[in-house]
Amino acid sequence: MKARTYLGTQGWNYEGWVGPFYPRGSKPKELLSLYGRIFDTVEVDSTFYAIPSEHSIKGWAERTPEDFKFSLKLPSEITHKNRLRESQEVFELFMQRVNLLGEKLACVLIQLPPDFSPREYSALSNFINLLPSTGHFAVEFRDANWLNDQTINLLAGRNVALALTDSRWINRRLSFGLIENYPADFAYVRWLGLRDLTDYSHIQIDRSRELAEWAEAFAALQKRTNELYGYFNNHFQGHSPESCNQFKSLLRLPVTRPDSLVKQPSLFS
Repeated sequence: MKARTYLGTQGWNYEGWVGPFYPRGSKPKELLSLYGRIFDTVEVDSTFYAIPSEHSIKGWAERTPEDFKFSLKLPSEITHKNRLRESQEVFELFMQRVNLLGEKLACVLIQLPPDFSPREYSALSNFINLLPSTGHFAVEFRDANWLNDQTINLLAGRNVALALTDSRWINRRLSFGLIENYPADFAYVRWLGLRDLTDYSHIQIDRSRELAEWAEAFAALQKRTNELYGYFNNHFQGHSPESCNQFKSLLRLPVTRPDSLVKQPSLFS
């Protein structure tokens, strides 16, 4: 049986999407509800900067379909400031909040800074071993020296996913090489890009060839995992909603086009 695949974008609230993706005149409070009519998951970046309030979490859940999934970044206070050390209290508060999503919580992404090297293995090991046995967690390394058997075995022991990326830190070739010995029964993929694009209204970089290669990689991942989560950044091609739909087409998954979004008064009352 093929793994269930959830594909979306990194964030949903971008001014440049109003018009090309969201209907013209859409208000900020309407965007998540509209987004949830096109995609079935989203990666939340704002949690990297602060623990969300209960009000925010409940609002996200209320504005999305029943089967919608959220992945959330672990706060940078834990990953960057504390470097995974002495963070139990803030971690527990974070998990208490995000667990309010219930079945809508897909995964927590532990994004580590580029200068977090294998010299800090003990910090990573101690933190991984403190993670709850329930729920999904993924680690994104930005130092390729982490990509070794010791790391794979550490993550596999706790069923923690290794985030596969297409980025300037860990490119797709390195990511593809990790699939055969993937450490978890679910997979997490992120498509990034250089931060030299400021217009997010349309595709500006043709990465069709790269996406075709990723489609082959997903076929291999589907044989090794039960669920796949993938998230596109605007910087990958310029407009992540279209990148996501391009990739869904390659995987022969149902695609809902943005022009199907018609404002329904009851949706925004």
